[in-house]
Amino acid sequence: MYRTTLKTVSQKALAYSLALTLAACPIAGSSQLLAAPGAPASSSAEIAQVHAPVKYQINARLDEKTMRIQGSESVTYRNLSKDTLQEIIFHTFADANRSTATQTSMFERNNEEIRKENPQKKAEDFLGGIDIRSAAVNGQSAEFTNSNQALTVHLKQGLKPGESVTIQIAFDVKIPYGMQRLSYYKDIVNGAHWFPAASVYDESKHQWDKTPYSKTFETDYYDSSDFEVHLNVPDSYQILMPGTMTSQEVPEEPGRKVITTTVLNTRELVFFASPNYKVESVTRDGLTVEYYYFDNMPDKKKLVDQYIDAAFDAIRFFNERYGKYPYPEFRIAESYVEGVAVEFSRVIQMGQIAENSDPAHDDVFVHEIAHQWFHALIGNNSETESFLDEGFADFSKVYFAEKRGDALGGFKSIQMDDLSSIDKPIASTNANAGDEENPVFYGKGRQAIYQLYRTVGEEKFDAFMREYFKRFEYKNATIDGLLQTIQDTLGNVARQEMDRALHDPNFTLKPEYRLSEAEESAYWHEQFKSIYHSSLTQIPNLGEETMSRIVDKALQGEPLTIVMSDQADDSAHKQEQSMLEQLQGSLQLMGIHADVITERHILKKQMEKELAASNMIAIGSAGSNGLIQALKPGIMQNAKSIGLNWTSLMGQKAASGAYIVKHPYNQNRLLLHFFWNGKALSKPAMKVFPAKMLNALSFSTDYYQYYVMNASGKITSDRKTTNPLAQFFAQE
Repeated sequence: MYRTTLKTVSQKALAYSLALTLAACPIAGSSQLLAAPGAPASSSAEIAQVHAPVKYQINARLDEKTMRIQGSESVTYRNLSKDTLQEIIFHTFADANRSTATQTSMFERNNEEIRKENPQKKAEDFLGGIDIRSAAVNGQSAEFTNSNQALTVHLKQGLKPGESVTIQIAFDVKIPYGMQRLSYYKDIVNGAHWFPAASVYDESKHQWDKTPYSKTFETDYYDSSDFEVHLNVPDSYQILMPGTMTSQEVPEEPGRKVITTTVLNTRELVFFASPNYKVESVTRDGLTVEYYYFDNMPDKKKLVDQYIDAAFDAIRFFNERYGKYPYPEFRIAESYVEGVAVEFSRVIQMGQIAENSDPAHDDVFVHEIAHQWFHALIGNNSETESFLDEGFADFSKVYFAEKRGDALGGFKSIQMDDLSSIDKPIASTNANAGDEENPVFYGKGRQAIYQLYRTVGEEKFDAFMREYFKRFEYKNATIDGLLQTIQDTLGNVARQEMDRALHDPNFTLKPEYRLSEAEESAYWHEQFKSIYHSSLTQIPNLGEETMSRIVDKALQGEPLTIVMSDQADDSAHKQEQSMLEQLQGSLQLMGIHADVITERHILKKQMEKELAASNMIAIGSAGSNGLIQALKPGIMQNAKSIGLNWTSLMGQKAASGAYIVKHPYNQNRLLLHFFWNGKALSKPAMKVFPAKMLNALSFSTDYYQYYVMNASGKITSDRKTTNPLAQFFAQE
């Protein structure tokens, strides 16, 4: 899973999170992929030789009018433990939708927006759940309870080691409206967690896993299973499921069809359904990659084709480094979900493809593909050891970028990351990680793996990864199993170091594996350069007079000059100096140098030449800043282009704010003025002015042409362009 978030604990960790959040705004690169040719995928017959401990036969009907699923399943469970089992437990994660108290929090912001757009929807429309109508064991009615997302089916006779039992369950599902893993919205149904799924039995603890689905993160922990699914749907619907799908009309129900899929040794089964899905399918070397998408913009197919190419590239790389993807197909589902990309077995769910998407450098996409190795093929308990899937998936994303020559997305992105203030061990549970799952499992997790890579070298590391894959393919790995594999392949010292890295709450990357201060500064400059460019180009025809552009231009190498007032009184001078320090700190973090002019004679000397070639930031009142006084006629004229009456604005008592215009001496440069009317800002306005100044220059907020505040610091008027990324940075 890839979740966009802004929960950080330091300035550099903040910048790291910004880079992660903007990962879907791709980073440009020029190198070709360095990967070995893909080998043919294993056939279904080869997969069938591995006997899954759980087999499902599911018959279900999707009622698109009521958005309910009526289903029945026959589940054959084989006891692979040494214990005699008295009950079989199934996860009923659909019941997480019974109330907002148990629904995942990561879609709350999306659903708040959906509620605003659909006021006719009631609160209960956003809820759902699963009702168990009956349960039987080997055809005989059985006692059962469904509580706290766990269905317990009691066995009349104990299930001995090696024995199998078949359980029949009838169920009804109410699909919630909005955005959830199980939900419907607009013209799509997201079908995860829609049927009772067998829990994992822990022989060492002599108990079943009954953990409810995580409120804040993920709880996907299953045994690999075989599925035969028959899903009755409207004839107009395009259905995506893993496996080889076939379609058959339903004579007794005109206008409906049954989609059947047979899926072997697969950890979970999801479906996506929409009457408006288009499908692009490409087969290479025995593997078929399909993209299910909405044809909602010009040249969408071209981008889809590029994403399919990118999927083949990533799969070939992981085939070579870790082990072969064994299934005959891999599918991608486009959906309306924003801020979260989700992995499933043989399927990944992505958000909407944007016009400026760069499929070849979409590292969120690669992260989700890597989950086919670290979640789908090598399973783990994602409630207690999330590092095993998220840490390895994120390292793999970076490994792939490094080997294709991506300087920003490669190993430098790991080497520069300072997470020393995170005092939680990588081996934390979801509960212990709290809201810091991103830096703990992803950030520190990939650092620990990278440190192992650097310590033993690439050849030995790749050999270890192939052995790890071999040992745990179709099984559930543990941190103990990982450490044992390290010991067996790389030695006891390597194991001890990884053990310390995973369990030390203060783990940090060894100094010799980090970037130098100069290398880190250069990295951040290039990272922000890419981020600003990507965020600003996402909006077609965005006006040139946009405050964030002045930072973008400086990152692209254009000169930047800051002009301070030279006629301000002491109180205003102190305020200006405080603003200057904060502004310079922000610019320095991005590797931007800005000249600062504080004396009028220097301003006059450079006005016609140097400053005509520079982008300008003026700070202070119009009456005390020499640059504004000198360029006043041109500023007044250019302000009309952004709908601003400059004379009227400068006459507003106690008003403050900012505006940006084209440089009166150079139409290819910009002039940004942070102003206030009067000698100095009021105390209330000063409390918010510097933060608003930096906010207006950011790529993560709406794009301002101007904004005006009153004496209390409240915005009274503005002109801006909505930035679709801004919602991801809003405080949670």
